[in-house]
Amino acid sequence: MQLSTKHLLGIKDLTPPDIQLILDTATQFKEVLQRPIKKVPTLRDVTIVNLFYESSTRTRISFELAEKRLSADTINFTASGSSVSKGETLLDTVNNILSMKVDMVVMRHSASGAPHFLAKHIPAAIVNAGDGINEHPTQALLDAFSMREHRGGKLEGLKVAIIGDIMHSRVALSNIYLLKKMGAEVMVAGPPTLIPPHIQKAFDIQVEYNVRKALKWCDIANVLRIQLERQNQVLFSSLREYSLAYGINKKMLDELDKEILIMHPGPINRGVELDSDVADSKQSIILQQVENGVATRMAVLYLLAGGREVS
Repeated sequence: MQLSTKHLLGIKDLTPPDIQLILDTATQFKEVLQRPIKKVPTLRDVTIVNLFYESSTRTRISFELAEKRLSADTINFTASGSSVSKGETLLDTVNNILSMKVDMVVMRHSASGAPHFLAKHIPAAIVNAGDGINEHPTQALLDAFSMREHRGGKLEGLKVAIIGDIMHSRVALSNIYLLKKMGAEVMVAGPPTLIPPHIQKAFDIQVEYNVRKALKWCDIANVLRIQLERQNQVLFSSLREYSLAYGINKKMLDELDKEILIMHPGPINRGVELDSDVADSKQSIILQQVENGVATRMAVLYLLAGGREVS
């Protein structure tokens, strides 16, 4: 089987069979990562450039490791210290890189739609590693893989609460698209100022402003950090006030009549959206998300490169 698209620009563009194929392929690659030699020659003749115009730790390292595990040749590019600082355009930068015979571009950019722009102008396959406040598709895929792994192998019927700064989160949007496509129930929760006003009707999801009620409702809580770098106005009084009203602590989880999973895409602002005793608890699968990110990104790269046999 193959994906229905040449690029991974967003979850919005994927079909449910596409998502299922990626998650099933990631399961195979997770098995590869448990071997003593964690490497396959699958993409030995493929050259991938990691084009990061925005700071990143987890996503960038995860993609680099996925590429190395698949035996791809990789080129790492950062905007700082490059000709971008001299005024070179995005398209000129990429065309110069492509002249070196690159097959695939993994791109993170602060401008929403930047990967979509590239996909229209260059022949290489594009993987969106996060564009502005639009989408972060591989994060949603690894989140779904992690949910499926801990909840009986399926997403259908799961109750997932996405809690925090929904307004500025590309992770939230990609997760909503994916979970809805795969039959899960979705709720967003947080301060009214951090939840888009028409999101309930646009996506047919629930909205809750009381975090305790959201935790009581859900099977899984995917908690987001406050994205201060993307806010151009004051949307809540202080981080302390936010923590008191919307932060999650161990006492809140202990008061529930069930055990829910806690997720977070990172980086965590400890003591703000999550207390350390929650982030480090047995209910937290945050570190498993990081581990699953490599297998999921291996699956995406492998499928976009043509899906040759895993050995």
